[in-house]
Order: sequence, then structure tokens, then C-alpha cells
Amino acid sequence: MNIYIYIYIYIYIGGRYDMLIRPVFSYPLMWSGPLNLKLSSMLDVGKWPVFALLPPEELRLIRQACVFGSAANEALYVTVNDEVFALGTNCSGCLGLGDLQSTIEPRRIDVLCGKKIVSLSYGTGPHVVIATADGEVFAWGHNGYSQLGNGTTNHGLTPALVSTNLLSKRVTEVACGSHHTIALTTDGEVYAWGYNNSGQVGSGSTANQPTPRRVSSCLQNKVVVNIACGQLCSMAVLDNGEIYGWGYNCNGQLGLGNNGNQQTPCRIAALQGVNIIQVACGYAHTLALTDEGLIYAWGANSYGQLGTGNKSNQALPTQINTDKERMVEVAACHTSHTSAAKTQSGQVLMWGQCRGQAVASPHLTHFSTTDDVFACFATPAVTWHLLSVDSDDYLTVAQSLKKEFDSPEISDLKFLVDGKCIHVHKALLKIRCEHFRALLNETDEDAIEIHQFSYLVYRAFLEYLYTDTINLPPEDAIGLLDLATFYRETRLKRLCQETIKRGISEENAITLLSAAVKYEARDLEEFCFKFCINHLTAVTQTQAFADMDHDLLKNFISKASRYGAFKN
Repeated sequence: MNIYIYIYIYIYIGGRYDMLIRPVFSYPLMWSGPLNLKLSSMLDVGKWPVFALLPPEELRLIRQACVFGSAANEALYVTVNDEVFALGTNCSGCLGLGDLQSTIEPRRIDVLCGKKIVSLSYGTGPHVVIATADGEVFAWGHNGYSQLGNGTTNHGLTPALVSTNLLSKRVTEVACGSHHTIALTTDGEVYAWGYNNSGQVGSGSTANQPTPRRVSSCLQNKVVVNIACGQLCSMAVLDNGEIYGWGYNCNGQLGLGNNGNQQTPCRIAALQGVNIIQVACGYAHTLALTDEGLIYAWGANSYGQLGTGNKSNQALPTQINTDKERMVEVAACHTSHTSAAKTQSGQVLMWGQCRGQAVASPHLTHFSTTDDVFACFATPAVTWHLLSVDSDDYLTVAQSLKKEFDSPEISDLKFLVDGKCIHVHKALLKIRCEHFRALLNETDEDAIEIHQFSYLVYRAFLEYLYTDTINLPPEDAIGLLDLATFYRETRLKRLCQETIKRGISEENAITLLSAAVKYEARDLEEFCFKFCINHLTAVTQTQAFADMDHDLLKNFISKASRYGAFKN
């Protein structure tokens, strides 16, 4: 099975984000090389397009973030200084800025600054709800079904304290369905409010609930430790491992063995004796994680989101085959049909609807967090929970090496190229490159001058030795291809070729073809030639074609003729 990543670029036009380029390129999920997307770095919140225009210095300040909206085009984030900012399309005032104006520039939400957000959830209504470290709950956005819990149906343009029945309570977690909200307190109590057409607020009726009301019934005198919401249902996990569900159930998402809605919480009897520690809800399916690291799934399955290997709905919990790996986290989001899980060893699996494809069984990825699954494959690409960004307190070996590249503090060698210095470490160069192993074993110099390559190219080469990636435009990658050929760096040569392929255009195709011929990159030469044939009219009108080397032009015309390019 081939699963592909599609990269899109968005631009903000006329009050909304429009896709500027439709897909720029695609790559298989199980890639082995050149694509430098930083998919495994939690610090790279820029993987969500809504953050694409933020400068790097602003991205580095983000410590918490949430991306939401029907096109993943709205976001809230918290900085290291505990300031809260919002940007995006501002549908129904969900940015909390006091107006309905879209903004491509982050704007500060003053009322939330310093509040220390511990939980955040959003509904597709849309509305947003947060819980703070002090146990307060704030809500804003669409309120047509009283999902803001303020007793009215008036929309909220700024975060407002949800006070009724919660003033003496400390809320630790919030969860939103499409138009309802539930909250968990430190006492293990659940409160619910908002839309209730299917019993999702657990009140015993289908009347909407305008203010927070405790969900009691069979949860009375029980301690809840985890909550989640699907579009129209609610789930709760108890401290004894039992799990309860209520609300809409026509797809079996409550796991009760039937398809009848439930107006009050009902225990999932099929999991008796199984100790559940976490629950996550998709649009109409549910995932549960046990204390033994097993995953059970139930509900809708038309996209394979249950991971059972087929697309049949399941009204009862079904254990998912994860090749005996112990799971430590399950992830789903009520806006999509995507599922993900993380193993104890740090591997991430995904299944369900993944960029339009139905993946019916857990599929191993090269991601390191479940957040990456939703950033790259869910539709819309929203965050499935409040994203907490790791600080720089701990760095992996690879991250540490990357950080020390061209850092003069502990380097023991510098290259002088075009009058500029590049600081490196002899030991790493010896480990990573045969050329340097031979060179540095023969010299004790702490400075080496380079004349045959430009600074840009040579720096990219040295950085590649530290990071395994290259980040150059295709025209500059030609110079790096020359270096890779000279130093007999086979893998680097392949990465350069892939970079050039991704950046080929009608304007530069002949230039890239000439480089491929010069450096005997046969695969790249064939790729560039076919591109030229497929865009022959435009390519032959470029200046590069007019300046083409005589022998290369002769060979190009001859070969193109064999392809029938010049037939009438």
C-alpha cells in the first residue's frame, strides 16, 4: 500500500485562506531520504499551514498550540511568557478577539494572558472551551445551542467565565462535541451543557442544557479520570478502569452492542474486567487504551478508522492487532475519521481516513508523535488535543549534533570558503565522510581553505553531514551535486537529484538537464529530458534553451525526434 504526503501552500485572500499551490509534490510515507519536513520535531509547529507565515523567532516562542476550524485555518497558541495569541479566519468569533475579523497576523487575547491553560477543546459549531491551572473554565464562539454554558444562545466574541455550578469546582479537563461541552473536575465529577438532541449531555432527556449540569445517574459516587467527545456522544473513564458512554449511538460508537441512543451514561459491559486508562473519540468512532497497552475500538468504520482490517461498523469493542507492541497513547479527533497510537518504544501507528485514503489496519509511520499524524494526514489537519511543545531542556543525539553545526564554541576545525568561516568537528567529519577521514588523518591543521566550491554549496555539504538533510533550491543543488560527485558521496548525490527533480520548472529545465549530463546523473538526466519533452513549447522559448551547448542541443534534438517530439 502506498500512502502519500501532500504539501500545500495557503495564502490569505479576502478574509479567508485559499490554497495557492495544489499539491506542490508528494512523497510516500515510508520515505528514506531527502524530504526535510522536520516531521518528528515537536518544536516545529510550523508543520500546520496556518503557522506557515510566522517568522522562525515567533515559532520558537510557542509552548502550547491548538489548530482548529473547518479547514484547519484557525489557531490559538501560548508563548513562553504565557501570552495567548490567535490568528486565522475567526469563524463565529472563535479567535476570542472581540470581533469577527480574520487576521493573518497573530493578535493577543488579553483576557487569557497569564491564565496558564491546561486543557483546550473546540466544537465544530464552532466554539472553543479552555480550563486553566486555577480550575476556571472559559468559553467563546458559536452559542446557538448554549454550548458556551452561559444560559443564553448569544454568540461570545471574547472568552467568558463559565460560572454556573462550577464556581466552587476546579476543572482539570474539557472536551467538546460538535455543539456540546463536558468538563471534568478534580473531584472526578463530570459536568455537561449545550446541544442534547441525542442525549449527549447525559441529563436523561433530549432538551438542550443551557448551563453546566452534573452528569450523575450511574456516575453518582464514582470518580471519573478521563473524558472525550465524539460529534454527538460523550465518554468517561473511571478510576477503576470502567468506561461509560452516552448520546448518539447509531454507528455503535458507545460500544454497547446496539445502535440505540443513550440519554444517561451506560457502562460498556463488554469491557468488564478490562482496565481502561484512556479514551479518544473520532467523528463517530471510539478508541480505548488498557493498562496492558492494548487498544479496543468500536463505532463507525467506513474509512477503516477502527483498524480491524475491514470497513464494517462494530457495536462492541474489538481488540486491534498491533503486533504485540505495548501502546501508551491513542489519538482521535471528533472532526475526522483518523486514528493514531504510540508504542512504548516511541513508534507511531495510524489508520482510518488518511488524506482521502482508507487505511483499514494500523500502519507504521516514521513519525515520533501522534500529533504529526493529524498535522499531515487528517482532514481537516487540526490538532487532536492541546499541543504541548517540548522545551530545549532535552535534546536527542541528532538534535544536539544539529545544534552544534557551525558553532565556534567547541569546534576544533574551520573551513575558509569565499572569505567566510564554517566551524565543524573533526571527529564527526571522520565518522561521516571517507574523504575527510583520509584528509584529517594526514593533517593537524585547524583551518582548511576551499577554493573549488562556493560557500553556499560547501556549507550545505557540511550541514548535511550533521543533519542528513539538504535544504537548497534546485539551481544551487547542482553545485552540491558536483561536490557529491567529486567526493563520491552516493547518498548525497541521490538527495541532490531528488531536490532538483522537485524544483524543476520550464525556465530551469534545460539548465538542470545540462547539469545532469555533466555530472553523469543518468536517472536525473532522463527525468529532466522527459520534463522538457512534456513541456517542449515553453522550454524551447526560454533563454536557457537559446544558450544551450551545441553538442547537448544536437543530442537533445536527436533524442527528442526519436520520441516523436517534432512531428507535425
